[in-house]
Amino acid sequence: MIDLGGPVVAILLIMSVVALTIILVKIGQFLWWRLGDERSLKTALEHWCDGRVEPALETLSRSRSPAARVMEVAIQGRRDNARPEPLVREEATRVAVNWLERLRGQFRMLEVIGTLAPLLGLLGTVLGMIAAFQQLEAAGNRVDPSILSGGIWVALLTTAVGLAVAIPVVAVLNGLERWVERFRHRMQDALTQVFTLPPPAAERQQEPTPIKSAQKAHIKVWKDRAAGDAH
Repeated sequence: MIDLGGPVVAILLIMSVVALTIILVKIGQFLWWRLGDERSLKTALEHWCDGRVEPALETLSRSRSPAARVMEVAIQGRRDNARPEPLVREEATRVAVNWLERLRGQFRMLEVIGTLAPLLGLLGTVLGMIAAFQQLEAAGNRVDPSILSGGIWVALLTTAVGLAVAIPVVAVLNGLERWVERFRHRMQDALTQVFTLPPPAAERQQEPTPIKSAQKAHIKVWKDRAAGDAH
């Protein structure tokens, strides 16, 4: 194929090897980081809602998902109360953005390959057609139709190779981007729940609400009146 298509086909084959390597690496990376791990996130959120902070952090530590790392930052920040909630939220968002950038790494290279492969194939076809007509012109009066037809199909070979490289690369790239997008949605949903769910039970006991304080004060006044009437 390289002998027939020339250097353009050789470049396309190299690009196909690079694209295949990137795709296999990204799929292995996504599987290793377990982007679809929702069970750990739900379990950690249940512990957090029940006021069991340590079990929540322990559940997250056992998960390889980047979303677990982001939730650890958020839960630890809210548990320590050393920084205001907006700062904790900003720090968790920063960690999430860094993880998303790592997940999208090398996507740009796949986009370039998917865009350039058909163009290189078309370039090879044009160059092949030029060479075929040059041979036809050099033949003069001894025109052989096989010269032109042979040059044309060899020239079209580069376009076919370019499309064969670009189509699967673009399809797989869209699938990987959709994979990352679903993970981003789940991570954002879990992170939002850390800040919107009711605080742990321990915090609620330490910081009673005004309604509960008023109820306790009313009960105390009622007990004092009852004790006075008894006397």
